[in-house]
Amino acid sequence: MQIQKSYLEKDKAGTLYLVPTPIGNLEDMTFRAVETLKKVDLICAEDTRNTGLLLKHFDITTKQTSFHEHNAKKKIKDLLALLLEGKSLAQVSDAGMPSISDPGHDLVLAALEEEINVVALPGASAGITALIASGLLPQPHVFYGFLPRKKGQQQAFFESKKDYPETQIFYESPHRVAATLGVMQEVYGDRSLVLVRELTKYYEEYQRGRISELLTFISEHPLKGECLLIVEGKQDTASEVNLDDAALLALVEAQIQEGEKPNQAIKQIAKHYQVKRQDLYQLYHQSQK
Repeated sequence: MQIQKSYLEKDKAGTLYLVPTPIGNLEDMTFRAVETLKKVDLICAEDTRNTGLLLKHFDITTKQTSFHEHNAKKKIKDLLALLLEGKSLAQVSDAGMPSISDPGHDLVLAALEEEINVVALPGASAGITALIASGLLPQPHVFYGFLPRKKGQQQAFFESKKDYPETQIFYESPHRVAATLGVMQEVYGDRSLVLVRELTKYYEEYQRGRISELLTFISEHPLKGECLLIVEGKQDTASEVNLDDAALLALVEAQIQEGEKPNQAIKQIAKHYQVKRQDLYQLYHQSQK
């Protein structure tokens, strides 16, 4: 067992800071992230050219070192040595949170094995940012990151996940989205899905609909920019779930208590349990009189 007190106890070793960077809009950089990058002794960057532009924008002069999937194993030993000497390091990816779809996790594990403090800063995360505006149920959800590229691997992957009730979040290249959605539809059926592209950038776009509708749309409007997919989990059918009025109202009230507006809560519950939205709307408003 290991206990880390990030700020209460001073340690001879340095600290490894995990610093999120903007996923598109530079104004999403936090004050704390800027100050941390200024005060550390070294920045471990996935791409020093890309991070260099960020540092220049915020007038940060801290030295960088390249740290990516192709050199991570070789560089971790040297980085640990610096930390053990008392130097503090910041690890950044090209965009978003470190350790998500990049080699940062390997450095975290190595630091923890040496009982070096690892401190994460909050910041931009594409999957969560898109999820809360998608219109699909935000809780529970499962984040998977990038999908397998080959069709057979995708089919096996989706088969293993098709019965999950959680909303699912994926990253995908715009050049592979159509093929991926085709495989997804074969396995999942024609579920509701949200395709988000160019998140936080000028051409940010949410495409909401059934998989078949999105396939038709993108066949006529080729995709550009960074994309992610948010797909609803497996929904219970009306034959599997038969709730009385009191139970449906309780579910609506629970959604409202979590911050949903009444009409949105009614819409979500009606869709999930396959009841008529207008009937549930009337039932709810009668209960409020």
